[in-house]
Amino acid sequence: MKTQSYKNHIRYYTPHHFVFYPILMAFLSFSIYYSFTKPEIALWVFISVLFVFMFCLSFMLRQHYALILQNRIVKLEFMYNYFTLTGKRFEEIESHFTDSQLFALRFASDEEFVDLINRCLKESLSAEEIKKSIVKWKADNQRV
Repeated sequence: MKTQSYKNHIRYYTPHHFVFYPILMAFLSFSIYYSFTKPEIALWVFISVLFVFMFCLSFMLRQHYALILQNRIVKLEFMYNYFTLTGKRFEEIESHFTDSQLFALRFASDEEFVDLINRCLKESLSAEEIKKSIVKWKADNQRV
């Protein structure tokens, strides 16, 4: 992964920035053009169906963004919990974990949390193995 700087910090999401917006602008342009040159019913039905499709796509993208943000918040909560329980920064060992392992570890109670992290470092447990190892489950009822 590249080191982030001012020149490369902007992140583009290809389906949204390079598919959704250009297609939406093209449909808008065509609909304006056809509204002045060829006001045929079949064409407007077709264009309406396409705009409905674009609306559905935008809804799915919105949900995708919400999940990305939620994952980021879960990671921040995880780091905070780790620091609270150990007094150490999680960033020092973060590279040894996958996202799925972190998301599985969030279900561990405070009593098991640090021990499971140490086990993961030694044994490279999968997310499923982590979840099965949890004795005292801490629910996450706010996850979308």
